[in-house]
Amino acid sequence: MHLTFLGTGGGAPSLQRNVTSIAFTRSIRGETWLFDCGEGTQLQFMRTALKPGRLDKIFITHLHGDHIFGLPGLLTSRSMAGLLDPFTVYGPKGIKTFIETALSLSGSFTSYPLDIIEIEAGTVLDDGEFRVTAWPLNHVIECFGYRIEQYDKPGFLDAPRLKAEGVPRGPWYQQLKLGQKVTLEDGRVINGAHYLGPATKGKTLAIFGDTAPTEVALQLAADVDLMVHETTLEAAMIEKANGRGHSTTLQAAQAAKDAGAKRLIATHFSSRYLPQDMARLLAECQTIFPATEIAHDLAVFTF
Repeated sequence: MHLTFLGTGGGAPSLQRNVTSIAFTRSIRGETWLFDCGEGTQLQFMRTALKPGRLDKIFITHLHGDHIFGLPGLLTSRSMAGLLDPFTVYGPKGIKTFIETALSLSGSFTSYPLDIIEIEAGTVLDDGEFRVTAWPLNHVIECFGYRIEQYDKPGFLDAPRLKAEGVPRGPWYQQLKLGQKVTLEDGRVINGAHYLGPATKGKTLAIFGDTAPTEVALQLAADVDLMVHETTLEAAMIEKANGRGHSTTLQAAQAAKDAGAKRLIATHFSSRYLPQDMARLLAECQTIFPATEIAHDLAVFTF
C-alpha cells in the first residue's frame, strides 16, 4: 500500500504546491481512493502512475474550496474518458448539493452511477477488507479525519499437510482458507483454522482534515502505522494557526507522539513557505516526533 500526495498546499495553490489531495493505493492491482480533491487534482493525477479506471471512491474531509474545487472537473472527466464503473463520493453534509449544483449549472453529467453519501461520525465504509471511520475535528466548519483499518489477513493454508493427511483438493479449500470447518464425503470434519499459518496484521492509517489541536486525535490515530496531519504553520505562529482552525509543526508532532503513531507525514503547508523552508519545518516536527517526514507534491510513501 502507498500514498501519493497530489497536492500538499493549504488555502491556495502556489508555484511549489498544488492544493490538497491524497491518493491511497490499497492493493497491488492499483485500486485507489482519493482523500480530498482540490483544484488541479486531475492534472496532478495524470503526472503519476495512478490509473483513472482504478479510482472508485473519494473521501472529503470538509467543504473548504482547497479541498473540493477539483471534484466537478474530475467527475465529468471520468465520463469523457468512457469510464462506466460506479463511483462514490463521501463527505460532510452539503457535499451532495455542491456536486449536483456544479454539474447542473455547467450543463454537465456523469455517464456512470454516482453515489454521493453525506457522512456523520462513525463507520463510513466496511467492505470486508478495509473499515473506514470518520472522526470530527476542530476546524472553523464541520471537518472530519478518516481512520482506515485493514482487516488482518488469514495465514496461508498448509496444502502439503492437507494432502499428506488425505484431504483431497476441491472447492472446500476456499472455506478452509477462511478458517472454516468443512465436512468431507467420507464424513470427516476438517477445521481450516488448524491448517492456517500465522495471520498477517492489517495496516492502519489516519488522514486528518484541517484541524486545531483536539483530543479526538488520540483515538483517530491511536497506534496507527502511518498518520497524515496538517502542519499549516510553523511553531512561532501558533496563535494565527489555531485561530483559523489549523495546527503548527509542533502541535502535529505532539499529536502523533501522544497517539502512539509509528510514522507522521506532515502536509498542508501555507503558501508562505518556499522549498528552502521545508528543512526547518521538518526539524521542528522532529524535535518532538523523530519519525516525521515531509510531503511534497507527487511524493509517494509506502507503508
